[in-house]
Amino acid sequence: MRAVVLNGCCKAEDLQVTRIPVPEVRKGWVLVKIHAAGLNHSEAILRMYEADNDYINTPVVPGIECVGEIADASDSGFKNGDRVMALMGGMGRSFNGSYAEYALLPSKNVFRVDSTLDWLSLAAIPETYYTAYGSLTECLLLTAGDTLLVRGATSTVGQAAIQLAKALGATVIGACRHDSSFDRLKEIGADYCVIDDGHISEQPLPIRPNKLLELVGPKTLRDSLQTASKPGYVCNTGILGNQFTVEHFDPIKYIPNGVFLTGFFSNYPTQTAVSSMMELIIKGGIRPLYNSVFTLDEIAEAHKLLEFGGAGGKIILKMN
Repeated sequence: MRAVVLNGCCKAEDLQVTRIPVPEVRKGWVLVKIHAAGLNHSEAILRMYEADNDYINTPVVPGIECVGEIADASDSGFKNGDRVMALMGGMGRSFNGSYAEYALLPSKNVFRVDSTLDWLSLAAIPETYYTAYGSLTECLLLTAGDTLLVRGATSTVGQAAIQLAKALGATVIGACRHDSSFDRLKEIGADYCVIDDGHISEQPLPIRPNKLLELVGPKTLRDSLQTASKPGYVCNTGILGNQFTVEHFDPIKYIPNGVFLTGFFSNYPTQTAVSSMMELIIKGGIRPLYNSVFTLDEIAEAHKLLEFGGAGGKIILKMN
């Protein structure tokens, strides 16, 4: 089969397609014929910085998510031909991932999807929409009548969160750095938009949010905690600000009274969560968002765009 194999850290232009054997099925794993896969910044980080570390099982086929159909169900409860998505759990790091025509994956990381969406649209969903959905439902407990502020709203997860939150019946405020993005955010469902100058808590907002999705991360987390109304919830999911920790964190002084801080970790999806997410996407008439599509042979160009930005949304890799 055709695949991209990473032997260590390298430049984007060094990526190329090679041929490796189709994996042999074993107990507890299923063989998935991949139709398309979403690309993620973590895969660029793997290629640039992590692949030489001992905890990465190189040589490895990168890719933390994919959509396709079951080619060999092995001893699982799947049937050959089932439409599925797969994500996380060590995929593309501890074992071969989605930059290939086939992937042998643990059955616990593969989820049946009941949808007639085309493969490219379906490929935009797994990691991006699951991260947004889990943040909203498991961490923020978002319901109709809530007001949600999405910080980092123009990111792929931010845009997905806006769509999902509107489908859940919430009022949504999109926060971003440039007002040139306002029309786009309102087009996908934002009721209001504000400029993120790092001090949203000091702005006269059109309405004060009781729920806040923090995608910029520790860099603006304290301001987000001060922005939420009381009682309020703040979920830190992203690290778009490239600051990974809060120095000298004192939870008593850092977290305001009456505001609850949580965080979402997407590494352990379940079939129940994936099915609930897909049901919301279908019932809400949500169109999964993606901006760029590359073939497997164009992996170097795709990774250049992934590394340096400019895609303006999700990048999809198609296998045929």
